Amino acid sequence: MITVSAVSKSRSGMQVLERVSLTGAEGTVTAIVGPSGSGKSTLLRCLNGLETFESGGIDIAGHRLEPGSHAPTRLERLRRDVGMVFQQFNLFAHLSVLDNVCLAPRVVLGLPAAEARGRGIELLDRVGLGDFATARPATLSGGQQQRVAIARALAMRPRVILFDEPTSALDPVMTGEVQEVIVDLARGGQTMVVVTHDHAFARQAATWVVQLDAGRVARQGPAAEML
Repeated sequence: MITVSAVSKSRSGMQVLERVSLTGAEGTVTAIVGPSGSGKSTLLRCLNGLETFESGGIDIAGHRLEPGSHAPTRLERLRRDVGMVFQQFNLFAHLSVLDNVCLAPRVVLGLPAAEARGRGIELLDRVGLGDFATARPATLSGGQQQRVAIARALAMRPRVILFDEPTSALDPVMTGEVQEVIVDLARGGQTMVVVTHDHAFARQAATWVVQLDAGRVARQGPAAEML
């Protein structure tokens, strides 16, 4: 499902990733850990084509990424299968919670409005926000907004979901709410890659852990052994 082969990337003359390699099987969760500045988020963005790289290769969800830039149509196909949840929620403030979740399936996948709405309501129930479908994002807590962002990613039925430190902007209570949703997805067999500083959470949710240090893989292995 996911194979990263000797990926290297530099920025402004500095090496950000150096020959990074890892694999992630279908239905598993890969946690990427390491100190700030170790290249974790950069690696995650490479998996979704948000960052380019200079050498190596990435195979993910049936798509191949090679060094250099890619055509927009190719990236669009990739992102239908590889969703991403960011640190910030990036919800559309002028739309309701349900419309935020339904928008991409309607516009990108061409789903009829009724079908997209039904899928959106089902997903909001799944993340515990069924009662907030008509609310605007600004009226929700940070943890609730992040759960909406997860529902929005799930609405595209991606084969892989990438999480870039999804709880870093949240307080402990909200962090627990979001982590509970991610752990539930892991139990359901959703393939995921999660960048996190929270080793306890990684131990609970992940199958495989990759530790980066200064852009290199310092070590990797089963979560139970690594953490």
